[in-house]
Amino acid sequence: MKFDHLRDSYHSRLQAAAPLARGKFVAKTDALALLQSVIRSGDRVCIEGDNQKQADFFARELVQLDPAKVNHLHMTQSTLVLDEHLELFRRGIADRLDFAYSGPQSKALYQLAAANQVKIGAIHTYLELYGRYFVDLYPQVAILAAEACDDAGNIYTGGNTEDSPVIAEAARFKMGVVIVQVRQKQAQLPRVDIPASWVDFIVVTEEDYHLQPLFTRNPGKITNQQILMAMMALKGIYQPYGVQALNHGLGYATAAIELLLPTYGAELGLKGQVATRWVLNPHPTLIPAIEAGFVEHIYAFGGEPGMEDYIRARPDIFAVGPDGSMRSNRCCAHIAGLYAIDLFIGATLQMDRFGNSSTAIQGMIAGFGGAPNLGGTPPGRRHNTAATAAAGGTREQVFRGRKLVVQMTPTRSEKKNIPVFVEELDAHQLHRDGIFPEPPVMIAGDQVTHIVTELGIAYLDRCPDSETRQQAVAAVAGDTPVGATSTAAARDTLRSAGIIRTVADLGIDPASATPDRLPAHSLEDLVTASGGLYRIPAGCKG
Repeated sequence: MKFDHLRDSYHSRLQAAAPLARGKFVAKTDALALLQSVIRSGDRVCIEGDNQKQADFFARELVQLDPAKVNHLHMTQSTLVLDEHLELFRRGIADRLDFAYSGPQSKALYQLAAANQVKIGAIHTYLELYGRYFVDLYPQVAILAAEACDDAGNIYTGGNTEDSPVIAEAARFKMGVVIVQVRQKQAQLPRVDIPASWVDFIVVTEEDYHLQPLFTRNPGKITNQQILMAMMALKGIYQPYGVQALNHGLGYATAAIELLLPTYGAELGLKGQVATRWVLNPHPTLIPAIEAGFVEHIYAFGGEPGMEDYIRARPDIFAVGPDGSMRSNRCCAHIAGLYAIDLFIGATLQMDRFGNSSTAIQGMIAGFGGAPNLGGTPPGRRHNTAATAAAGGTREQVFRGRKLVVQMTPTRSEKKNIPVFVEELDAHQLHRDGIFPEPPVMIAGDQVTHIVTELGIAYLDRCPDSETRQQAVAAVAGDTPVGATSTAAARDTLRSAGIIRTVADLGIDPASATPDRLPAHSLEDLVTASGGLYRIPAGCKG
């Protein structure tokens, strides 16, 4: 038996690239030659590709590889954001993909998958993908993006650490080549996020890497319907369950909840009672709640463009180091989201009568991001909070607390008026079409504790059996194929049992759900609320 194939391959790659390097450093003009030296056909290649941070310089270099010489690459990356990420498949350089989120490339990814130009292993949640980096998807070549390095090759990621250390460790300790693009070289770093011993090659680009303002939501775009659902969530879930620690998805409905905390939340007497500790990126729409004293602590998956100065000025709230910059950690944040929070609330594109949801539909494959982690409920919790105890119960003489997993969605999409609640998820057809080995379901229905629509709240945690759960889902599904199965008599029975609460039951006047309730009506208003510390990202102005 020979047990050092990977080591031999690693040293062979280093030797091939050695003429291009001075120590660990490779000139920007030799970046393509570096990739040609270390990447072999059939390799697993991880390029950041994070939720926000992109190794965009190397993405542009990768697509220049000759597909006759380098092909059949297996890309393993958190997200597909840049057009170059898909150009690899169009050009025949790569043909396999494992990922978590595709966002702006969701339609293009669907087209490539339907044309059999990309074979998708799975849509992972972030934590699942990171786990597989250490088991069977360890990269032979990992390409990262960072803020700075020193002469020794130590890496400083800045506020947007994200996945970088995890990817570097998984690759380096399985004899993978680690390449980092950095903006600048510094004599002394504020801190070391990735040690030099984990890094093989560095290219100083002298340019900013692409950082997507993924969590910036303009308050002016929040609709009355989203405000109504946000009011219902606060009064019907956050208040009675005493939700303290939580995560919000990145949509406008959850942004409405954040903005309503210092107004409607204050009316309800919720300051210090709910939403004090968060696991999420620095959402600009949280600024009014922070300034009003509702928020005590935020631990972040990543950064957010424009929030750097505000974070530096609020070290009690964010994970800020002695240098004043935040250190984020997407892996640890997802672990916290799985085990340490009371509630996850997010949206979906489709939901069936069982409460199963998916964002992979006909025509677009958006991916799941962190929703399956954050919306996952471990079978047993070793600590209970008021919220998880209220949602839990005793089975076989063992009390089990339960995280609240909330899906907040209109019954029909506001823009296209397409039913969200459907008889069968498109995920099943995508499976039948051979695009996925299994139907890509985002959050399984039995994990969901609450559904919020414009009609009311379904308290699925109170349902005694599967049949009642289906009736509860249908009762809030409105004018959709699922909603059509509900009857007035069934809804009355569910209301009497407290399983369904309508807008009227909650004592909320829909006419009061207007932007007048929001403390900010534009991004400029958020700048004002921050005392001028928040800077609107260039691409978001206007």
